[in-house]
Amino acid sequence: MTAPSPLHERRRLGALTVHLIQAGGQKLDGGAMFGIVPRPLWERRIAPDVRHRIPLGMRCLLIEHPEGLVLVDTGAGSKESQKFHDIYGIENAGSPTQLEDGIRAAGHEPEDVRLVIDTHLHFDHAGGNTRLDDGGGVVPSFPNATYVVQRGELEYASRANERTAASYFPHNYAPLATGGRLRLVDGETELLPGLRVVPTPGHTPHHQSVLLTSDDETLFYPADLIPTMHHVPLPWIMGYDVEPLVTLETKRTMLGRAADESWVVVFEHDAAVGWSHIVRDDKGYAAAP
Repeated sequence: MTAPSPLHERRRLGALTVHLIQAGGQKLDGGAMFGIVPRPLWERRIAPDVRHRIPLGMRCLLIEHPEGLVLVDTGAGSKESQKFHDIYGIENAGSPTQLEDGIRAAGHEPEDVRLVIDTHLHFDHAGGNTRLDDGGGVVPSFPNATYVVQRGELEYASRANERTAASYFPHNYAPLATGGRLRLVDGETELLPGLRVVPTPGHTPHHQSVLLTSDDETLFYPADLIPTMHHVPLPWIMGYDVEPLVTLETKRTMLGRAADESWVVVFEHDAAVGWSHIVRDDKGYAAAP
């Protein structure tokens, strides 16, 4: 396997500086991560451990925007039990997690973040939204930030069922809603100049991705639409997706744009590859790191 990428990577995008911050590692069942793709195919790309889990990252995006520091997704946080961390192979210890350490390595403090974008509210994407204070209360991890999520995603999370409840933990987002810290958006929305969220349904019905444009360059943060570079081929879709056929058509649209417009694509869960371009090939699309 390729060696894991650094905890912090930086690059220019037009006039902007962006950072990829590894908020920790996790391990999830390989079969679940690749859905209907047979194990002999996916294990050639990512070898599973003895518990059939594959190594994954939790890569967040930090944007130095002229109107304020922006963070996209927040990892798993530090509120869950050791048993939970063992089941999901979460290794993110830091001060309090690797996410905050990565923000500091980029030259900033958690208090500097002005906008947090949640692509969706699953525990490994929104767990770091909040933390426990010294008294055991749940408080925002980024005290000066407004948090942005699709209105439909919050509603969907709030009525979780037997299929989805294992991914949605109210303490990651309910205190933000009751505290007036959530900004709910409906559909494609420009949040700041050059920064917009776009609906990318399939993994969840109201999943959103991030498009960042500066000068003539565009970065696409697809989150769980394309969690690793190995999920670029159209039929390689996670078993976790609640609407896999919707995922398929969303991928077809967004990958076509990414290839045609030479976007930089960030892979949130890839343990080794942070970003790449997308190229067309005889099977559809492929990553070109």
